[in-house]
Amino acid sequence: MRATMSLPVRHDRARTALAAVAASLLLAGCASRSVDIAAAPASAAEFLPWSCERIVDEQDRVQLRAADVAYTVDERAGTNILALGLGFSVFWPALLAARPAGAEAAELAQLRGRYEALARAATGKQCPAVGPELPPARAAALAVTVGERLVYEDRADARHMPTERVLTLRALRRDEIELTGDDGRVWRSDPSGNLLAAPPGALLWPRLLRAELPLGAITAGDLLLAGDPLARGRLRGQVVAVGTQTVGGRRFEAAVVELFGDAQRGDASTRLEGAIVVDRASGLLLRLDLRSADPAFALQRRLLRIEPAGTR
Repeated sequence: MRATMSLPVRHDRARTALAAVAASLLLAGCASRSVDIAAAPASAAEFLPWSCERIVDEQDRVQLRAADVAYTVDERAGTNILALGLGFSVFWPALLAARPAGAEAAELAQLRGRYEALARAATGKQCPAVGPELPPARAAALAVTVGERLVYEDRADARHMPTERVLTLRALRRDEIELTGDDGRVWRSDPSGNLLAAPPGALLWPRLLRAELPLGAITAGDLLLAGDPLARGRLRGQVVAVGTQTVGGRRFEAAVVELFGDAQRGDASTRLEGAIVVDRASGLLLRLDLRSADPAFALQRRLLRIEPAGTR
């Protein structure tokens, strides 16, 4: 059974919210290098009663949020240092390029202090070294498992015949999900639902979505065409619905993000709008609807079913 979720139109609300954010940034004052921002004091004692697994989970959450904040500042400054691949694992000194100020500087200080306190607690408890793979308890809680085949339906729009795209889940890592197509080519997405890598000709959205995606959250980022440096879409979005969605008998905690913006190819520009639905637990794509006069940016992709490992 395939569940559907309504997509209420909230363009005015999203634009108003984005304008308010922009205004607040103009009032933020002079920026300072994040390397000059001392970590806010935090005690490791708070985390000593926690299990090592819980400490690792919280470290991952802190790093996801720090990467979001740093990328937002970096993108606004136009430096693109963090956009080139800082990704999930935050190397704190690298944040000096972001130059945060005001509330963002305060939040990064709190996050850095919390991360360092967690690290001290992990050392005090003699927690084992953390590898790249998703901890077994977290992997078991997801709706999909390694080896399963995710069958998507792709079409340019409702007037075109659909084709099936099959992606096999190869790895569940703390910072990404790795899938491969039947042609062996790799697709990678992060825990927030961003598509980081795909074969040439596929659409990518490497930093469009942010961690957690609560109702009403505002987000923005680029839509890229793999292998084509002249094609780029600029999107803004708002989380307009959250809730359970069932696909192929699996229950996902979905977030629906309404999208609107522009697609550019060289000097030409056209309107771009639609919606994306992702699983908030794993970042797995459940649905993508993009409408544009540029056919490279027109796509409907839906997860149809999930097949057991080894199915052909």
